[in-house]
Amino acid sequence: MHDAAIQAKQLAVTREGMPVLQDLTFSIATGRITGLIGPSGSGKTTLMRAIVGAQQISAGELTVLGLPAGHKNLRSKIGYVTQSPAVYADLTVAENIRYFGTIAGASKADIDGTLKQVDLVKQTGQVASTLSGGQRARLSLAVALVGNAELLVLDEPTVGLDPVLRRDLWALFARLARSGHTLLISSHVMDEAEQCDDLLLLRDGLLLSHTTRQALLKETGKRRVEEAFLALVEGRHA
Repeated sequence: MHDAAIQAKQLAVTREGMPVLQDLTFSIATGRITGLIGPSGSGKTTLMRAIVGAQQISAGELTVLGLPAGHKNLRSKIGYVTQSPAVYADLTVAENIRYFGTIAGASKADIDGTLKQVDLVKQTGQVASTLSGGQRARLSLAVALVGNAELLVLDEPTVGLDPVLRRDLWALFARLARSGHTLLISSHVMDEAEQCDDLLLLRDGLLLSHTTRQALLKETGKRRVEEAFLALVEGRHA
């Protein structure tokens, strides 16, 4: 077990000469849910892509599970869920999980266990295109989980879902963290930040704060994360 799942030191990403991420330094602990929170365009997806090795960094250092981001030995240790469900619509739930599980070297027991983890046992034979939004979100998560990834990087996993489905997914995230997984979950919905152990608050490619929810509220004297976020923004521009 690594002391830190993700470590960034003065991390920067530049695209077409424009800074997208600037001078980010933080350390994310293992076995916790960290919320990557910020408005659209703040750099959340770029940071996640850098962590999973899909985005080249321009400066600084980025270490994931003790290895440089993008290292080939990390492929089976990271599960990445993009905003759009990354599953095959014409395959059944079981076929999707079996396909991605085979790539990840998962056993049949791993595949069966993943189905139970995401509560899709009843939908095993159902074609993915016929699933509800919440079921598709859980299938995308299952595909990321099936190789028993240590780190789950989830980009806006609850976007477009109704409040009940969002609640159910967050309950699942909490169970995964208790079982030893580390989760980095991006969202622009401040209410979801209330359910995270730790918070990375981004705006315009800059790190406003990295702290626990309780410490953030205490530091700003606010009762809700959204109010605290606004206080930090206003304080930066004061």
